Amino acid sequence: MACTSTRPSPASPLPAADAELLAQVARLQQDNHKLARINAALIERIESGMTQGNNPYTTFQHSVVLAEQVRERTDALNQAMAELKASNHLLINARLRAETLRGEQAAAQKAQESERWIRLITDNVPALIGYLNADLVYEFTNKVYEQWYCWPRGMMLGQSLRQVHSEQHCRRLDAYVARALAGESVTFEFAETNINNQERYMLRSYVPNMLATGEVVGIFVLIRDITERRRTAEALHQAYQHLEQRVAQRTSELTSLNDQLLKEIDERRRMETRLREAKREAEQANLSKTKFLAAVSHDLLQPLNAARLFTSALLERPSETLVRNVSNSLEDVENLLGTLVDISKLDAGVIKADIAPFALSELLDNLAVEYTQLARAEGLALHFVGCSALVRSDIQLLARILRNLLSNALRYTYKGRVVLGCRRQHQRVLIQVWDSGMGIAPERLEEIFQEFKRGDVQRPDQDRGLGLGLAIVEKIAGILGHRISVKSWPGKGSMFSVEVPLSATAPKPLPTPCMSEPMLERLQGARIWVLDNDAAICAGMRTLLEGWGCRVVTALSEQDLARQVDNYHAEADLLIADYHLDNDQNGVDAVARINARRGSAIPALMITANYSNELKQQIRELGHTLMHKPVRPMKLKTAMSHLLGQTGLLL
Repeated sequence: MACTSTRPSPASPLPAADAELLAQVARLQQDNHKLARINAALIERIESGMTQGNNPYTTFQHSVVLAEQVRERTDALNQAMAELKASNHLLINARLRAETLRGEQAAAQKAQESERWIRLITDNVPALIGYLNADLVYEFTNKVYEQWYCWPRGMMLGQSLRQVHSEQHCRRLDAYVARALAGESVTFEFAETNINNQERYMLRSYVPNMLATGEVVGIFVLIRDITERRRTAEALHQAYQHLEQRVAQRTSELTSLNDQLLKEIDERRRMETRLREAKREAEQANLSKTKFLAAVSHDLLQPLNAARLFTSALLERPSETLVRNVSNSLEDVENLLGTLVDISKLDAGVIKADIAPFALSELLDNLAVEYTQLARAEGLALHFVGCSALVRSDIQLLARILRNLLSNALRYTYKGRVVLGCRRQHQRVLIQVWDSGMGIAPERLEEIFQEFKRGDVQRPDQDRGLGLGLAIVEKIAGILGHRISVKSWPGKGSMFSVEVPLSATAPKPLPTPCMSEPMLERLQGARIWVLDNDAAICAGMRTLLEGWGCRVVTALSEQDLARQVDNYHAEADLLIADYHLDNDQNGVDAVARINARRGSAIPALMITANYSNELKQQIRELGHTLMHKPVRPMKLKTAMSHLLGQTGLLL
């Protein structure tokens, strides 16, 4: 409601007319009392006279007189009563006016006290409070309101809104004021500049003062400074945004850490699985090595014992048959040792695949020629189905797989035939070896790939071997990524299959030199230098090469060789060097130093037991020829003839 200033005058005494009226009323009451006494005396006298005299006329006359007097007295009494009533009425009105006046005085005092309390309260409220009437004229403002807008105390009252504020300020408020005058309560934020020229944010509330009829007669104004609250809210919002970013960042970090932990846990699980598998493999390897010691102690001693018996007989009675038997026994020892070396290298992970595309016929044709002769010697037939497919694999390792499969097929086949052929299947080719042997029981199909597992029945004239052939096949297939499968029909035969990926292209195969008469003639008179740190190897190599008609110089070191060949300036056709020499030297560096001191380089044949791909690649890049131990005489003769032939072409 509108709070206006009300200042009532002090209380005043009753008017003089009222006092006079009260005095007159008192006199009239006194006269009335007298008339009542007179009237009572007259009535008493009449009554007593009637009882005392008997004269009718006199009595009548006296009655008439008395009646006249009574009438006069009665009229006077009625008039006095009328005047008394009028006086009473005036007195009642005077009392009512006096009570009304006293009520107004009390109301004025209460209003004054209420206004004092309202001002006391509103002046101490930290907000701007005001009231404008329907004409937008200020009828009330508190102390804070006046101080905010720099107006003297009480001087705002009676001023219009546009007189108090600038035109720009009023235009910004017009829309909100119009809504309030339309009967709507409005609350909005409003930016203002205070007396210190500081921008403050004010929260304004306009509440319409509406009558019961719905008419708006004014507006209550409440303005609060919310600058600090807004800044706090902004700070909280920024802190919230920063907190959200930090939470998102920490969540991301925790998620990443959790993923990392999960990966580590998964890796640990895989590692534990690998460790368990490695432990199981190690235990199996230990068991295999125990079996190996039991197996090799017999299988290796058997051919060595036979060789010793043959050499003893040879010393007593030279014979070509005894020499051939010694050679066969030593070849068996060599095969057994080669197998053991291969399985140990596969277990150690030394052998690496050298994957390259090649024509499958380049491998299968040679194997067919080789094993056709071996099968015929065993009284069997080898049927070969040629294949023109191009594949990707390591030709040497794949050849070792197929050799083992073909050797097994010949070992366990009594009669009939062995078939070598291929089948195309999507983007792969299946190289298959079929035999008509005794077959394998279904429950032993997985067992046959274990180390030192041999067939129960085989040809009586065949060596039993160590039972490592199929174990080597499986390990090499694992290195190449080729799948090995087997099918068998007991009593009818078996089929082993190697799955090899096809290739779109492959380089043309190099022509394979054959041991013709011109190639054999190249060895006659050839000047060969042999560098090996083992005296026995040097002696054996000299005996073998001189038997082929070569002129041989052997040396245990570079210095030894330099003394014998005029500091490397003597004529030479071929240098055969062992890769591993004394004092941490190697044959590759030795060949390089020797050729560096000559006018023309000597072709080199490197012999080593190192099967690493790195060494193979190094020898290939240097243009040398590489042979692995143990060296077979026929392969050595072929390689030497080929190198000597190249030297002759260059000359």
